[in-house]
Amino acid sequence: MKENFYHILNRGVEKRKIFLNEEDYLRFINNLRDFNDENNVLSYLDRHSNLEVRLPSLKTGGRKKQLKKDLVNILIWVLMPNHPHIFVQEKVDGGAGRFSQKLLVGFTHYFNLKNKRSGVLFQGRSKIIRVERDTHFQHLPFYIFSNPIKLIEPKWKDDGIKNFKKVMEFLENYKYSNYSDVIGITGSRTSCNIDGIASKKLFYEIYDTDEKKFKRDFLEWLKGIKELGSL
Repeated sequence: MKENFYHILNRGVEKRKIFLNEEDYLRFINNLRDFNDENNVLSYLDRHSNLEVRLPSLKTGGRKKQLKKDLVNILIWVLMPNHPHIFVQEKVDGGAGRFSQKLLVGFTHYFNLKNKRSGVLFQGRSKIIRVERDTHFQHLPFYIFSNPIKLIEPKWKDDGIKNFKKVMEFLENYKYSNYSDVIGITGSRTSCNIDGIASKKLFYEIYDTDEKKFKRDFLEWLKGIKELGSL
């Protein structure tokens, strides 16, 4: 079974919004890349300065560049106003949990400092759901990528999608997701898809798909969602 695949999610405490503006979204998106590292993570300013980051060498006493060691392979990510969804494949034992903890603690620190607040931002520990069933594994990418639909059609899962063209265009233009990258759309409207976060090539290999096939299969899944039931 697919024991090293995990779905990570956590909602804002009291279902509050955790992303208040584009700056917040971009900070979290950058953190998806930066905190996916076995090493201790430097401050945000240090990570994103133009200066090369160097650390002391234990062997020589000299200076050497810090090498990033990914905890997980990120396959899919979607940010909703009050929660993130992240689908990962572990690269090291316990990597999903360590990545989630670093990611959410780091964002909470940023959010509290920026908004002059204290205390928890998320509802306790993250849900880190191991993907064990084949049906869960096959449908999970569609389920995660479909989350933003509720922003324009709140009852679509109960009533069905009223305008498929509108929904597909909305998802393609939704900046806080790597869906547009997976289906091969590039350009200014997808400016939040930052290089080095998710591996599209690996996703295609794992699911035996490509840009056109995945988009076609996703549309078919959306049309049959009422019959599929809950994951």
